[in-house]
Amino acid sequence: MNLTTLEKEFILDIKEKIRQAQYEALKEVNVKLINLYWEIGKSIAEKQSENWGKSIVSKLSKELQLEFPGIGGFSTSNIWYMVQFYTDYHADTNLQPLVGEIGWSKHLAIFSKCKNSQEKQFYILATKKHGWTKNVLIHQIENKTFEKYLLNQTNFDEALPEKISKQALLAVKDAYTFDFLNLAHEHSEEELEQALVKNIRKFLLEMGGDYTFIGNQYRIQVNAKDFWVDLLLYHRKLQCLIAIDLKIGDFEPEHKGKMEFYLAVLNDTVKLPHENESIGIIICKSKDRTIVEYSLKSAAQPIGIATYNTSHHLPKMYEAMLPSAAEIAQKLFEFSK
Repeated sequence: MNLTTLEKEFILDIKEKIRQAQYEALKEVNVKLINLYWEIGKSIAEKQSENWGKSIVSKLSKELQLEFPGIGGFSTSNIWYMVQFYTDYHADTNLQPLVGEIGWSKHLAIFSKCKNSQEKQFYILATKKHGWTKNVLIHQIENKTFEKYLLNQTNFDEALPEKISKQALLAVKDAYTFDFLNLAHEHSEEELEQALVKNIRKFLLEMGGDYTFIGNQYRIQVNAKDFWVDLLLYHRKLQCLIAIDLKIGDFEPEHKGKMEFYLAVLNDTVKLPHENESIGIIICKSKDRTIVEYSLKSAAQPIGIATYNTSHHLPKMYEAMLPSAAEIAQKLFEFSK
């Protein structure tokens, strides 16, 4: 069954309304459970401050399991997690308002795997925004999605209207992890493209949410001459086409010119009147960050330059490159909108 672009958007909108209704129903139940765990954690933390011994937790666990045999969640370890949950979040003005936004098991994943408040805030917001399951959330944490969002290299501030530039910054990562492809260390661009298409669900998940797949080797024409975009996606929240060019080597400045050509043609011949300007993402095996900065200075079209790897390990140098706490806070503020 072939659907027009408008039909696809209509159907996606209905699906989003259904998901939102489901989310609101689950959220109501979730908030009550989280509030219960919060109060239990708070009560125990207060007793601990009065020099009560740790044995109260094991005693409480035993009594609760006897009193409520059909209700799970009252093991000794889980009650200690409630204490940690309350202790970590109650004095944090950024985290406390978010405690009811996601489920308990997802909170467990976040505060057991994340180092600091801003990282926790990001993953709570991202889980709510993208509807991540617990397994997806853990995958995103292990793939260092937080750091990859913070370090992305784009010219969006200059090339996009202010109303969408900040949101667009959060739609592009600095590095993508394609550890699901099972590619040989040496592979061609065609092999990379075909492997991504065969694993399209995982690929779109790694892109970060809100992306839909339009096609690969997408044909555009200029004066009866054909050109081919490696991958063409659509971003629902940004309401724009996303052109992806895959490179298995280093980023080169001439890659930018090719992408600008693609975007100009897409805007003139494919983009619908109500949609925003198309965005390009060049995904390379590696890049020199300084060369990227100089290349983007002269780019008139909105382009992001990213790298990819086939393992989930993030280079240690990333930690030293992270922006200041104030800059991270501003990015998180934009992300929460």
